[in-house]
Amino acid sequence: MPDWTSYRRGWGIGTIASLRQRRSGPPEGIHAGDGTVEAGGVLEGTPGVGRGSGRWLVAAQVGQFALAGLIALTIVGLATSIASRRIGEREGIADARTNTVITATGLVEPLVTDALVAGDAGAAAKLDRVIRSDVLDGDLVRVKVWTANGTIVYADERRLIGEHYELGEDERGALRTGAIEAEVSDLSKPENRYERTHGRKLLEVYLPIHTETGKPVLFEAYYAYDSVQASGTRLWRSFAPITLGALIALELVQIPLAWSLAHRLRLRSVEREGLLKRALEASEVERRQIASDLHDGVVQDLAGVAYGLSAQARVAEAPDEAQLEAAAATVRGSVRALRSLVIDLYPPNLREEGIESALRDLVERSSVQGTPITLDASSLHDPLPEAVARLLYRAAQEGVRNAVRHADAASILVRVATEDRTAVIEVVDDGRGFGDDELAEREADGHVGIRALRGLVFDAGGSLTVTSALGSGTTLRTEVPLP
Repeated sequence: MPDWTSYRRGWGIGTIASLRQRRSGPPEGIHAGDGTVEAGGVLEGTPGVGRGSGRWLVAAQVGQFALAGLIALTIVGLATSIASRRIGEREGIADARTNTVITATGLVEPLVTDALVAGDAGAAAKLDRVIRSDVLDGDLVRVKVWTANGTIVYADERRLIGEHYELGEDERGALRTGAIEAEVSDLSKPENRYERTHGRKLLEVYLPIHTETGKPVLFEAYYAYDSVQASGTRLWRSFAPITLGALIALELVQIPLAWSLAHRLRLRSVEREGLLKRALEASEVERRQIASDLHDGVVQDLAGVAYGLSAQARVAEAPDEAQLEAAAATVRGSVRALRSLVIDLYPPNLREEGIESALRDLVERSSVQGTPITLDASSLHDPLPEAVARLLYRAAQEGVRNAVRHADAASILVRVATEDRTAVIEVVDDGRGFGDDELAEREADGHVGIRALRGLVFDAGGSLTVTSALGSGTTLRTEVPLP
């Protein structure tokens, strides 16, 4: 009978080299040739990845937000200024109308007599004294009294008294209806030639009043338009501190919020990059593990069978039945190993029967390799969510695999439990243990299963701790919060 071990050993040397050559190339962070694994900053130092550039990016985003807020503040300020000025002008015109009514009915109308209408100088002088002392001021700059036929019977500008001009339709309508009208004066008209010295724009307000016998005359007051516009300015100044102050306060409050949101968004982006990198690394670890299991187990066995069958084919006499039976047994063992590998990748009973059944199968398969393994699920209560169960199963796989291969343990305990809304799994062995330096050396040699598993557990909000000391065994404990 051939020495299957020698076949496996001889074939394996060339196969290892060929497997390394056929690899499409290491993923980022894994260097082919020496097996060294270097974790990127996202994996080992996520908070420090691009810290300076990250802050500048956040500052740029917040700056854009602040600039947009400043532009909006400017637009709102201008719109508020225009609106308040227009409202102020309307209020100023309304004040002028009110003031004209009070002046006309309270001060002027009692002194407007038929004698004044007839051109009596004494009546005009009496009205002039009241107009100059009690009516005219810095805002009201001109007063005229018209008859219905367009004759000016009184004006504080004496050169206008006795002048005759055609009344406009609005003035005649005011005399007929008694309405109070206000409009911007047309300083180009002859009757307004003396008002041009008071500014480029005047507001004239007119309304009918009556003599003692009821004869209607038209009272006309001219206001400097600057006073009307000043009303709008005063209104704007009264509203500006409230409006702009509130907008500025809102902007100042929003900038820290925007900074916080941009910073969180940046952190989430970095975390997503870390998740992707960890997923790629975990996938690489799985591929390497599968390749190693196939190479060291099934592939070697099948290679030995192939060499043995080739040797038998060259034998002239009848083949050795014992040797063929050994080859068949090897093939059957390889089939079982492949099935075991498939189950390790994803146990079919994990979803249907739960974590306890899947762990029991794992323990039974791993115990075949010679180390007795015990499962303790007495403290496991509620059925676990599939995602949590799958993560605990992976932790148990990694712990049992490391204990069987590296610990030289006499016994292994796998304990799964539910503690305070947390799912816990522990893999405890009584093997030789190891120190921190040895763990670092293993990771440097390409054994990054624990690191990849820790990243997956961290992403799920849990924690993974490895406690070990030389000669004191090893405990791998994984905790995952339950939703």
